[in-house]
Amino acid sequence: QVQLVESGGGLVQAGDSLRLSCAASGRAFSRYAMGWFRQAPGKEREFVAGINWTGRSTYYADSVKGRFTISRDNTKNTVALQMNSLKPEDTAVYYCAADVRTTGWTSKPEEADFGSWGQGTQVTVSA
Repeated sequence: QVQLVESGGGLVQAGDSLRLSCAASGRAFSRYAMGWFRQAPGKEREFVAGINWTGRSTYYADSVKGRFTISRDNTKNTVALQMNSLKPEDTAVYYCAADVRTTGWTSKPEEADFGSWGQGTQVTVSA
């Protein structure tokens, strides 16, 4: 079992940056892949970014590619999402998730691949 706790959300203006962090506990963090998802009001939860166990392989949704960066620190059991050039359409609850079945994927992961989830952190981007 993995416990995940997100932090770093808030209210920012369009064009600003924000950094989300997720602290993991319960299992050997360096042995599994991690991801970030988001859910906007009235919409389904969607994949944002994923990272393999070493941090050398990453995946991004097209909507955030070039603006967001996922990273991890296996010495601190944390995964981060650096969000730059934020847009109002980035407004959502952001969730950290773990896929403990694998150290990484051969293609972009899907929501069903992730079995452990954090409680979410709200990100609001004003125009």
